[in-house]
Amino acid sequence: MADSTDNFSKKDIVISPGEEGLINSLKVGDRVFIDDGLIMAKVEEVLDHGVRLKIVRDSSKKSKIKAEKGINFPDSDLPIPSLTPFDLACIPFVMSHADTVGLSFVRKASDLTELRRELSSFSGDIPPVILKIETREAVDNFPELLFEGMKEPHFGIMIARGDLAVEIGFERLVEIQEEISWLCEAAHTPVIWATQVLENLHKSGVASRAEITDAGRASLAECIMINKGEHTLEVLKTLRGIASRSRSLKMKNRLLFRELGIAKKFFNQIDIQST
Repeated sequence: MADSTDNFSKKDIVISPGEEGLINSLKVGDRVFIDDGLIMAKVEEVLDHGVRLKIVRDSSKKSKIKAEKGINFPDSDLPIPSLTPFDLACIPFVMSHADTVGLSFVRKASDLTELRRELSSFSGDIPPVILKIETREAVDNFPELLFEGMKEPHFGIMIARGDLAVEIGFERLVEIQEEISWLCEAAHTPVIWATQVLENLHKSGVASRAEITDAGRASLAECIMINKGEHTLEVLKTLRGIASRSRSLKMKNRLLFRELGIAKKFFNQIDIQST
């Protein structure tokens, strides 16, 4: 893996991420996930012109990696801003046309502060911002992100479960998505539940039992994002039926909050800083 394909032989298989400067942040042993986590690799060697990866798991069942596939670096501290030069160049168009603004790969509260500052340089009436929670750092800093977001009367949270599962580990997704949802409910902040909701139904016309259960949990959010597919009307009818039943259960049997790991870590950090 390298920022460019220079200095490699024709026998080498080279992958270049879309952002320059990432490679220098990788260390031996760091995990690298490709194509929504279907391919897992580890950094085996740091070279002068890149890093050598060893594929340790391939669940893609494909012979090639296509262009534009996502790459995740959950163990690495990446020196790139959440607002890229391309993002900043899009802001004039956003302010002229958008009703809401989604901030992808947000990591800390200052990312949101910077975005709002850039938006307000065009107009004092800025559109509501949707924070896409899809990185490990966003989870660690979530209470701070929530407090920063609440400085404006309207903003929201998207639980972007695709990249988030890869970043924090699939086994932690249920725990983290629930904690985020509960914190947002306490803060009266709307939640968008995203990624692969009823995806089998959308693509094939038949839903799996597991995704029906997942859709039941999704229907408790204020908004659900669905992917592309040939059976959109069937998906919408199914979600409407599930939502009408699930919401009545929530009102009848309301869950009590337990101690939330995300919030506990945040307040522990505040205690340390104040001493």
